[in-house]
Amino acid sequence: MNETMDRCDQEYGYLLVHFIEDPTGYAEQIYMDRSDGDDPSRWIPLNEGRPILGSTLGTTGVRDPHIIRNPHTGIWYVIATDLRVYGGETGSERGYDWYDWSHHGSTNLIVWQSPDLIQWSSPRTLDVSRRADGGRLRLGMAWACECLWVDDYYPPDHGGDRGAFVMYWSSKLFADDDPEHADESVHDTVLWGSTTDFTQDTYRYGGVFIDTGGNSIDTTMVRCRRHGGAVRTYRITKDNSFDNGIWMDSTDGERWWEPHTRWTRVQNRIGAEYDSGNGVEGPAVFPVHGSADCPQWRLFVDVIPSIGYRPMVSDNLDEGWRPLDDPAFLLSPHTKHGGVASLTRAEYDRVVATFG
Repeated sequence: MNETMDRCDQEYGYLLVHFIEDPTGYAEQIYMDRSDGDDPSRWIPLNEGRPILGSTLGTTGVRDPHIIRNPHTGIWYVIATDLRVYGGETGSERGYDWYDWSHHGSTNLIVWQSPDLIQWSSPRTLDVSRRADGGRLRLGMAWACECLWVDDYYPPDHGGDRGAFVMYWSSKLFADDDPEHADESVHDTVLWGSTTDFTQDTYRYGGVFIDTGGNSIDTTMVRCRRHGGAVRTYRITKDNSFDNGIWMDSTDGERWWEPHTRWTRVQNRIGAEYDSGNGVEGPAVFPVHGSADCPQWRLFVDVIPSIGYRPMVSDNLDEGWRPLDDPAFLLSPHTKHGGVASLTRAEYDRVVATFG
């Protein structure tokens, strides 16, 4: 019995959530792929390549999904950008309008939750522009939200539960006295907030997380326990102003989301080897199973406009990333900006049994 339980609880397999770029169709929905066994280089579409989750809320399109589990409750969450670029009332049959989408776009995230990766709730919204006092921030949009769970998010003298998700997403943040969002000096910054369950009741806006003085989007993050027990935090972000491409920096600060944290640049122009002339964006990072302490890492970079994800690898995050040299790598074309979750053997088997 114990051997069976150990086998079910061991890390095995990965789940990739993403959308697909299809200018002629309605593919801005949530698709899921599973790894081929425990191999993070080969990916098999679930549900015969059809979307598993969709949204009828807001723009009716979802992009840039992220998947994460609350370690205390076991509940899984998928959170996504509320944006439909192709078709629909807000899509490209009106013409491409990135200015409007970024200045007067949705400030909602679309959220689904599940106890088991099989049964998913209906979508709901979380408006990241809402303040705890009932007021609202003047945000131009809310794009590509991700998060990390922090066990000791609250200070030690705080009563009740201490853990929370620290969220980070891209927005244009306008002044309170600029209701028309007309200030052309405003650029894309990465903001942060916290929540325990991605509901409006527990959400709290935090502040500015990344402001380079130019446009920064698409932050993805990991934490790595180093020799001696200290934890180093790495964040990977797309720069759209200073020709840095996708860049990575790191910090040893325990409360890494706070504004006084010191960050050190590690690498610029990550994934430039794949650049087809339009750049790469939408990075998604995850650790590889079976490695000690700081494991091998994988990073997907999204080759735009519609080529999709290409793989990077790192054996030491302090030395940066290189393209994955693996002729057996397999991922469906046009797989776009998403996130990867590590599964247990029981979860992997259940997903395969349900979705194929």
